[in-house]
Amino acid sequence: MKLLRYGPVGAEKPGLCDADGVIRDLSSVIDDLDPTTISDETFARIAALDPESLPVVSGDPRIGACVGRPGKFICIGLNYSDHAQEAGMELPPEPIIFLKATSAVCGPNDTIEIPRGSTKTDWEVELGVVIGKHTKYVDEADALDHVAGYCLINDVSERAFQLEHSGQWVKGKSADTFGPIGPWLVTRDQVADPQNLSMWLDVNGKRYQDGSTKTMAYGVAFVVSYLSRFMSLQPGDIISTGTPPGVGMGQNPPVYLKPGDVMELGIDGLGAQRQEVVQG
Repeated sequence: MKLLRYGPVGAEKPGLCDADGVIRDLSSVIDDLDPTTISDETFARIAALDPESLPVVSGDPRIGACVGRPGKFICIGLNYSDHAQEAGMELPPEPIIFLKATSAVCGPNDTIEIPRGSTKTDWEVELGVVIGKHTKYVDEADALDHVAGYCLINDVSERAFQLEHSGQWVKGKSADTFGPIGPWLVTRDQVADPQNLSMWLDVNGKRYQDGSTKTMAYGVAFVVSYLSRFMSLQPGDIISTGTPPGVGMGQNPPVYLKPGDVMELGIDGLGAQRQEVVQG
């Protein structure tokens, strides 16, 4: 299934994208797509419905983040061998973990704001993993059973804040609008192999990122298992699993976002995003 949230910011409703691409309202089934409803049981109940029995959502509504009110937004750094090479860094012996503020979450086509004082705002197309059940000390062999589904994420980053100021990466990752998520939460049964997904990102029509989850250093199952050693994972938690090469910082010379730029990005089977850039 392709589940989504639609409507104005702060008043999103749950929906389903049917086989014809029509948005169907799920408000009579669940209140929202959030940590209280993301579960195998809820998804089984929705899957048993006839989509044509659900009301059609008319017009062209705004699409919100596909997960409402996530408890955690966890990111994995330098997780693609080819991206680490372009960054001039060694692959880490264990996954690099950092957190992105949940206040950065926004819809997949919402405007991206360059924060005040920014000189190096950058892009990163990433595979997002949404947790579906309480997860603690899970074995790698069982880890994917704890995944509710997958989504597209743009891990927007301010490189000067991230790398040139003292402290942790979170400063460069957490500005408002730096976490577009969606359009859909695609349930795990619809993604045969999360380690074989093509992904791309364009800026102003120019292809900068053209990669695949095949080049992940640490795959989804390992990452979920690894994280569960250090913190429990809860339904609705989001994991952004890293980016392939082609980020602005890796260009020669570097290229960074400016007001008026347009980013378009996608992952096979998980939909596409489009964001216009403005000064915040």
